[in-house]
Amino acid sequence: MEFQLPGLSADMEYATIGRWLKEEGDSVRKDEPLLEIDADKVTEELPAPASGTLREILAVEGDEVKVGAVLAVIEE
Repeated sequence: MEFQLPGLSADMEYATIGRWLKEEGDSVRKDEPLLEIDADKVTEELPAPASGTLREILAVEGDEVKVGAVLAVIEE
């Protein structure tokens, strides 16, 4: 499944990738913190949307990404 950047507020359009808390190949559990983003002057942790294996990270630390952009691929 594709893990997309959610809109955390009505006016949020972009966020900057802070740091990934998991690496490619790691197992993840649904709702487990997966990465940190910087948006609207606040750092937020984003949880994994599903359990599985983090197959591919598509947005790296420092990237500015638009809401709805694919951040990673999780194989359920």
